Amino acid sequence: MTTIDPSEFGPPVHSEWTGGPRPPGRSAAPVFFTRPELDAILNVYGRMVAIGEWRDYAIDGLREAAVFSVFRRASEIPLYRIEKQPKLARKQGAYSVISATGHILKRGHDIQQVLRVFDRKRLQVVEASA
Repeated sequence: MTTIDPSEFGPPVHSEWTGGPRPPGRSAAPVFFTRPELDAILNVYGRMVAIGEWRDYAIDGLREAAVFSVFRRASEIPLYRIEKQPKLARKQGAYSVISATGHILKRGHDIQQVLRVFDRKRLQVVEASA
C-alpha cells in the first residue's frame, strides 16, 4: 500500500488570507464603513434629505477607501464625498468630507466630529430693499 504525503504537493492552500504580506496576484480586501459609522452618515443624510438639499447617494468600497457620495440629482457629480481612508488614521485622520471641487472641508479621527461640517447654518443671500 502506498501512502501519499500531502507535503509533496506544495504548501497547504487556505481559503482565507490570515495576515502578513499578501501573496502576489491577490488584491487587498475593500474598505467599508462599519455599522456605527454608516449610522452617523445616514443620520446626517436623512436630515439633509428632509430639508430638500440632498436626494441620492452612492456607497463605494474601494481597495484603499470607503466613499459615501451625496447628490442633489442622480445624474450630477457628487456634492460631497465622505471618505474613510484607514491608511491616514495615524496621520491627519481616517475620515474626511470633500466638496464637489475637491477641497477637503474637514478631516479628523472621529466621524461624528467630521460630520459636524454639515451642522453649520447655511449662509443665505439677503437682498437689500431700496
